[in-house]
Amino acid sequence: MNPIIPKNQMTEEDIKLNYITPSIINRGWDGKITMEAKVTDGRMNLKGNIASREPAKRADYILHFTNEYNPIAVIEAKDNKQSVSHGIQQAMEYARMMDIPFAYSSNGNAFYEHDFFTGQEKEIPLDQFPTYDELCERYKAGANNGQGLTQLETDIIAQLYYTGTGQNDKSPRYYQRVAINRAVDAIAKGRKRLLLVMATGTGKTYTAFQIVYRLLKTGVIKKVLYLADRNILVDQSIQQDFAPLGNSIHKVNFSKDDPATITSHEVYFSLYQQLADREEQRDDDDDDGEAVSRLSRLFKPDFFDLVIVDECHRGSAKKDSNWRSILEYFSSAVQIGMTATPKETTYVSNIDYFGEPIYTYSLHEGIDDGFLAPFRVISINIDIDRYWRPDKGQKDIYGDIIEDRIYNNSDYDKNIIMEDRVNRVAERITEYLKHTDRMQKTIVFCQDEDHALRMRNALINLNADMVQKNPDYVVRITGSDDYGKDKLDYFISVAEKFPVIATTSKLLSTGADCKMTKLIVIDQKINSMTEFKQIIGRGTRLREEDGKTHFTVMDFRDASRLFADPEWDGPIEIISDFDPDIKSSDESPEHTESELELELESDPESEWTPKPYVDVDGCPVSIVRETVSIYDKDNKLLRKENIIDYTKTNILGTYASLDNFIRQWTSEQKKEKIQELFRERGIDLDALKIEQGMEDVDDFDFICHVAFDQKPLTRKERANNVKKRDFLSKYGDDARQVLEALLDKYMNIGIYQIESMDVLKLDPLRQYGSPARIVAMFGGRAEYLKAIHELGEELYNIG
Repeated sequence: MNPIIPKNQMTEEDIKLNYITPSIINRGWDGKITMEAKVTDGRMNLKGNIASREPAKRADYILHFTNEYNPIAVIEAKDNKQSVSHGIQQAMEYARMMDIPFAYSSNGNAFYEHDFFTGQEKEIPLDQFPTYDELCERYKAGANNGQGLTQLETDIIAQLYYTGTGQNDKSPRYYQRVAINRAVDAIAKGRKRLLLVMATGTGKTYTAFQIVYRLLKTGVIKKVLYLADRNILVDQSIQQDFAPLGNSIHKVNFSKDDPATITSHEVYFSLYQQLADREEQRDDDDDDGEAVSRLSRLFKPDFFDLVIVDECHRGSAKKDSNWRSILEYFSSAVQIGMTATPKETTYVSNIDYFGEPIYTYSLHEGIDDGFLAPFRVISINIDIDRYWRPDKGQKDIYGDIIEDRIYNNSDYDKNIIMEDRVNRVAERITEYLKHTDRMQKTIVFCQDEDHALRMRNALINLNADMVQKNPDYVVRITGSDDYGKDKLDYFISVAEKFPVIATTSKLLSTGADCKMTKLIVIDQKINSMTEFKQIIGRGTRLREEDGKTHFTVMDFRDASRLFADPEWDGPIEIISDFDPDIKSSDESPEHTESELELELESDPESEWTPKPYVDVDGCPVSIVRETVSIYDKDNKLLRKENIIDYTKTNILGTYASLDNFIRQWTSEQKKEKIQELFRERGIDLDALKIEQGMEDVDDFDFICHVAFDQKPLTRKERANNVKKRDFLSKYGDDARQVLEALLDKYMNIGIYQIESMDVLKLDPLRQYGSPARIVAMFGGRAEYLKAIHELGEELYNIG
């Protein structure tokens, strides 16, 4: 080691290269190190109308026990101007995130250690960093609160993950690894019931697959049952995350399966309705004995070693449900409940059955780490939603007297139908799509199936031009709508463009993997936090490579109030008055608003009852206020200015007056730099002009209009004004023809492209010859550029 410069003048990278890395390798860690390990992807931030990523979090060194999926230590490096312990808190942060027991920092003089097993810290000489064997022994001894690792735990830790090959390589993210390791570790310790809480979009099924894969490979389990209550959940799991298990998978089909041969597989997928003899029903009032009797014809109680319950908040939380009877039938098996939203009420409890979560990864953490999409919320107030009272003796369209009482947004589309209200909501949705992207996947959550149909019809009429291109532009997707259900796979597909808008009631609120959903519209009253979290979860998938960096929630029913509830993305706590011996009843408030009723709407003919139906003339409706908010880093929904106000604030903060802006615009040789300045502040002027229906004006006019209330001229108007004046007459015929062609080009593409020499390669300019020949018509490059600058001044009438 012969450093060229003194240590105290070295960069952090020099310190790592010359001191830290050699010291670690000399202690036996060669081949057990990952450098610059990426921990997070970096939060995607919403700023103005542009989304941008923060830098990813990276650990300088991660040291591994047995393999790269079992980290044992993290090291943060600092330059020699810092103290040896300067980076320890950062190292501890990464260690806590990744369940790593030892954290270190170093400045090249020594190492500073924090031991999470003991809570103690100490400084270690540079040449005495723990050897691989020493640290592994300390890890084995300190695990399990000092009781040490069992042989079974050691064997499981040594088992690799399945990561695929080539382009299909998929290594677990840090939180998935923590969840997997905690689950298999708990099972190795003999724990029988486990609960994993992971936000929608964070890969619960992938995590389940890795748990199953490792346990099968080590021989800890032989037979697995994956239990869900929707075909889409089962099929997605088989076709995607569990696909590597191939022929060892079997989807239970009671009508075809032979009990004598069904036992030849390893992993079984089933709808709980099949096992409970209730394939098309969702009620939980069947006799438990019937469910168990059907199970017994297929499987013995001890057949499965592991049962995984997907979306366990729905049925297993309810003590008197058939879900629970199935789990109790397989009581000898290890059982893992997985959910994004544990259910804890007076009448139902996940924690009572599965125990406290062994790991929780929240929506807030997922957004902050950059694995989930951030979102903005548009809260819309409709004048009638506060309250409406019919005139005395007022009749609905059927001629019936409307009950004389106050109606509010809890009533509309549930107890009374206001025709114009549906139209106003549909108009606002359509307006938003027209100003942003009419092909963005959109889910509209309605009060019931009838409301979803009326919303679908209203959106069809308002988007007839898109429907003409494809009749499936808007589709109702509900439990009883066979046509809509057949379109569900197309709606959730990343590759399929249509349907674009899905109106629904409950069917899409949970389970469906809607990766490209960019707009979620809430037009149903929501009182259940579980349901609310599931609905927001439909938009959380982040697909940056496919153009999805964030999503928008458009709220017409004051659901946004739930963001302020402490239960939103907060700790999961069982309530004090829960009694596992009390069965839920129809009278319980949770039963009327809970997710237990959400999963598959029943036949509308059996539940639809005529509602008072008020026509447009009887009650005109209008939108009175909109509030735009952003879910921020502090887990709060902060009210923001709308994008126009935000843009105006930024313009005025940059240009003190209209004259000041005009002077800077004039002096800027490349006016595209002004556009770049706005992009740095999160403002995409092109997108904003489209949103405001002002695509035909230049940035100059748009800025003057937004910030200084000037009347904007279109590019065509400005170009024609120049042609009317005597400006072009001072140029020769050839040069004048070029400038006239540039003016025509300006009408379509704007000033930025006109200032570029590349425009001379485009039609109609290239008919005049090569760029060099065109420039020569003006007497050379300098004279050509001067003419373009004067043309710009003339366009904006600046002189």
